[in-house]
Amino acid sequence: MLNKITTLIGSGLATLFLIGLATTLTRSSMIGFWDILPVFILMAVAIFMMFYEAFFDKN
Repeated sequence: MLNKITTLIGSGLATLFLIGLATTLTRSSMIGFWDILPVFILMAVAIFMMFYEAFFDKN
């Protein structure tokens, strides 16, 4: 039970970090939405893979 809680907290903090990192790029006036779209896609894939490995891949 404690292992799942720490995994959830760690994954949540990593997710917040990745989302914060991606959103800081959108603050610049020189960078448009289409420039940052690949970063959002890669962040979404990384977050999905992180949660999949943490919770669903138990071989």
